[in-house]
Amino acid sequence: MNWYELGPFTVFDFETTGMSPVNDRAVELAALRIDTDGSESAFHSLVDPGRSIPPGVVAIHHITDDMVRGAPRFAAVARDFLEFAEGSTLVAHNAAFDLGFLQEGLARCGLPLWRGKTIDSVRLARRCFPGLGSYRLQSLRAALQLDDEAGNDQAHRAGADVFWTAQVLRRALERALRAGAFAAPGGSGC
Repeated sequence: MNWYELGPFTVFDFETTGMSPVNDRAVELAALRIDTDGSESAFHSLVDPGRSIPPGVVAIHHITDDMVRGAPRFAAVARDFLEFAEGSTLVAHNAAFDLGFLQEGLARCGLPLWRGKTIDSVRLARRCFPGLGSYRLQSLRAALQLDDEAGNDQAHRAGADVFWTAQVLRRALERALRAGAFAAPGGSGC
């Protein structure tokens, strides 16, 4: 069995104006959908947060007010994203953060909340790659020697983070399959 046959999966990532899903807003959303035949499709949009992006946050993800000016608002991006992800399992690195922004934004816009499955790639990596010093995405990138085929090594941009999270998912699920974690009910995991 190939790892992607356990899907479909939609790996996603938000960049935001801050850390609070209640008080802050999304400025970028990227996703990669991996279907059960192994095919992939990408989703990306900057998001106009309707407020200025604090300078300290711009220093992290390098998304400026000028970049999001004229971008679609969250409601439009969210509708397209939900259609894109429909029928899949969402995957995010530190899923509570990204899912929090998704759910809070959907609620704020009067859109239906995500009711599907979600996988936190941090928890998955801890289980499948025990003993690493850190499970931050950049640490996993180094420890697992993740590829950078996209030629974009800018951490804290949604597209790059999605690319690396998808690789963590692939490596973890391949390891779990080799260990027989999905071969029988109650499999031992990684």
